[in-house]
Amino acid sequence: MKAIVHVGLKPGVLDPQGKAVADTLGRIGFDEVRGARIGKVIELDLEGVTAAQAEERVRDMCEKLLANTVIESYRFDVVADGASG
Repeated sequence: MKAIVHVGLKPGVLDPQGKAVADTLGRIGFDEVRGARIGKVIELDLEGVTAAQAEERVRDMCEKLLANTVIESYRFDVVADGASG
């Protein structure tokens, strides 16, 4: 089983890295870009748990380590091995 976790800054939290990316894209000709937000994707390989247990465990992992829940939000999907792209 695999869990794919997406972590990003909450709305309203300044994202200097995202601003730098958006500004640079504009300077190199991608004028349609008005903003960018930078986040992270974490892939976890899980063993020995049911899908329901995996969801509970991954949520706990996010709350305790993977996301700083003061300034970041997260979402995740639990998928069978080989089902993700």
